[in-house]
Amino acid sequence: MQEVFGQVTRLAPNELVTAAGWGKSSRPARRPKRDRRRRKKFPGAGWREATTWSGLAGALGLLASLAAGLSAAAAALPQLGVALGATSVSGLSAGAYMASQIEVAHSKDIVGAGVVAGGPFACAETASSRLLPYWPVVLWQNASQAAGECMQVDWGAPDADALAKRAKELAQDGKIDALSGLADDKVYLFSGDEDRTVLRPVVEAAKSFYAAAGVPDESVTLVEQKGGHAFETETEGTACGLSEKPFVSDCDYDQAKAILEWIYGRPLAEPSASPRGQFLVFDQSAFDKNAPDGLAQEGVVYVPADCVNHGGCRLHIALHGCDQARESVADAFIKESGFARWADTNRLVILFPQVTGSLVNPHGCFDWWGYTGLDYLGKDAPQIAAIWAMAERLAERP
Repeated sequence: MQEVFGQVTRLAPNELVTAAGWGKSSRPARRPKRDRRRRKKFPGAGWREATTWSGLAGALGLLASLAAGLSAAAAALPQLGVALGATSVSGLSAGAYMASQIEVAHSKDIVGAGVVAGGPFACAETASSRLLPYWPVVLWQNASQAAGECMQVDWGAPDADALAKRAKELAQDGKIDALSGLADDKVYLFSGDEDRTVLRPVVEAAKSFYAAAGVPDESVTLVEQKGGHAFETETEGTACGLSEKPFVSDCDYDQAKAILEWIYGRPLAEPSASPRGQFLVFDQSAFDKNAPDGLAQEGVVYVPADCVNHGGCRLHIALHGCDQARESVADAFIKESGFARWADTNRLVILFPQVTGSLVNPHGCFDWWGYTGLDYLGKDAPQIAAIWAMAERLAERP
């Protein structure tokens, strides 16, 4: 039986809801664990292709299929009275870069970040792009640096000190919060042993960036262990070490728990056996103030029942990687990452913003190299502004 409360609708747990109706979401079938085989190629390297002009024909097909699959109407993002000043953010791959960008831009309110297979803030921004701010040229220059220095290290590892200096310049210009807001943040970094998409020196450079930006050494952890270019879980996803869709891997490691515990402190309350709250599909176009911003029409937010009945829940923003949005892998990352189970028992709302593919972003990546425009790092950057507006909506009182 359905019960409507505010902008959210309740029914059987673990179902997706849209304004067009309720129903269990679909996801790609997962091979039984015993049948999974290690593959020689790492499809996650498609991220590198996303920073070039290749794959345009595939993007057209992707956009057509997306348009055909959109819901008739999505629900509005609810007002839940979350505690904005206790917000955290995490992401995989391009989502990891965006997580760092949001954390640095809004350091006054963000309390921590989880950067899984990602590098330092502003890594892809070239010095020449600031001297000649002509977008088509900037896009090409930044994309080249993203591939050569911020994923691979063909051009050398990122210069963490220079990037911290760049962040200070942006803060002095008022485009991001003062870096002093990072001093009390907790930062979780992760690099998989089999990750050939974002190499370990790039992740190590992220750790050096946070040190240069004023985050105490004891507040930053860098986890290095088995795994490919993927978000790790205890039981869900592909075999550990693979870097392929849905970029969720069964590595006997609860990465959602590790991120949340590092940021919010140990111990967390034990998770629910399965999600008891609701996955709400909401209309992201309401936050599309700087078109084109690359956002999909719909996003998802997970709302535990306790966070509907009582305000003050904390907010965690979970950002997908390239080729990991709903249009690519359905709700695999959203449901299999494990965030929802921990949210149920720890008064957390989980926001899953979604990006769509395009001619300049065929793999549906969050913008960390400037495909939405010259300003993609500051508070007013299209995607950062839109995601933060979602957070502010969730923080409003019902």
